[in-house]
Amino acid sequence: MNSTSPVAKPVPPVTKPVPIPNEDSQAFWDAAKRGVFLVQQCTECGAHRFPPQAICTECSSLASEWKPVSGKGKVWSYVVFHRAYHPAFKEEIPYAVACIELDEGPRLLANVRGIAPDKLRCEMRVEAILEDAADGVRIPNFRIAEGA
Repeated sequence: MNSTSPVAKPVPPVTKPVPIPNEDSQAFWDAAKRGVFLVQQCTECGAHRFPPQAICTECSSLASEWKPVSGKGKVWSYVVFHRAYHPAFKEEIPYAVACIELDEGPRLLANVRGIAPDKLRCEMRVEAILEDAADGVRIPNFRIAEGA
C-alpha cells in the first residue's frame, strides 16, 4: 500500500463573467475600454437607445450613430441579491442590481457602488463609473452622484 496521498491540484480563481461583444455592441465596449460611455442615437428621431441594437425602438429607423452621454441618471428600480448565482459573486452578497435611467433616456442594468444595498432608493441620483474587469473589459457601473 502506498503511503503517499494524492497531490491536490490548485483551484484556479473564479472570475466574473464578462460580456461578449457582438456586431451591434462592439463600438460600446471598445469605447468603454477607452473610458468613454457611448450609447446609440437614432439619426432620424434623435432617441437614445441602450442596449445597442440595429433598429430604433421609437421610430423603427435603421439609421443611428454612437454618441457620448453624461453618465448621469437615477435609480429607476433595483433588486438586492442575497444569493450568489455565480461563484464569483459570493463575496459580494448582498449586492444590488439597479435599473438606471440615464438623463438621456435609456435604461440599463448595473451595480451601484459605495452604498449599502439597504440604503439604495429609487430616484437617487447616480453617475457612471467604468470598472476594470477581466480580459481588458470595462464594465459600466454607478455610484451615488456628488451632492445627491
